[in-house]
Amino acid sequence: MSITVWDPFIRLFHWGLATSFLIAWITADEWHALHHWAGYAAGCLIALRLVWGLVGTHYARFAQFIKGPATTLGYLGDIARGREHRYIGHNPAGAAMIIALLLAMAGCAFTG
Repeated sequence: MSITVWDPFIRLFHWGLATSFLIAWITADEWHALHHWAGYAAGCLIALRLVWGLVGTHYARFAQFIKGPATTLGYLGDIARGREHRYIGHNPAGAAMIIALLLAMAGCAFTG
């Protein structure tokens, strides 16, 4: 059985955010205009992802994969014991990492 988890927008978002970060990092000291545009691209991608996280496909919605701190810590404990539950899409630890990544990237993009 095959399950499509990541829709085309999410795939483009992942690669677009990685590419904009790489371009911004490479051009930080040399090409200021390109560096700024890479930051603008990252900011726009994050804004679009936030909207898609509310109205997008099932596995793209934040409500589908973001769990509370107790669930996330319990999942991390289960990993340590080798009995973690399997998830389609992101697990609770992955969801926490997504939040951290989006906040960090948004902070970089919006503060320069």
